[in-house]
Amino acid sequence: MIVQRLRGRAGQRQRQHRLERTDGLCERCRDRGRTVLATVVDHIVPLALGGSDEDENTRNLCDPCHVEATAEQFGHREPVKAKGVDRSGRPTSADHPWNRSSAPCGVSQSSSERRT
Repeated sequence: MIVQRLRGRAGQRQRQHRLERTDGLCERCRDRGRTVLATVVDHIVPLALGGSDEDENTRNLCDPCHVEATAEQFGHREPVKAKGVDRSGRPTSADHPWNRSSAPCGVSQSSSERRT
């Protein structure tokens, strides 16, 4: 069953109404004793998993809490934390997929060999 969502101005009014419910603050952060503005109206039971588009099935979250909640709901890994890039634009994080060694038998590659 596909849930019909409000679009346009009606959808914007609905979103504003839902954010006002918590004074525009992230509910997860509030429960952890922090005051952070909410940027996302999240569905507790996702629409994709059969949840309803009713106020009772929504919560207000900040972006980091939304990423965390989505990862929990859909079983995804959290994204690699950004640790910057070098002058060439390559990620500096050792756990970034671009920096993981693909050489056979544990032979490491130098950074210049990976770029070619």
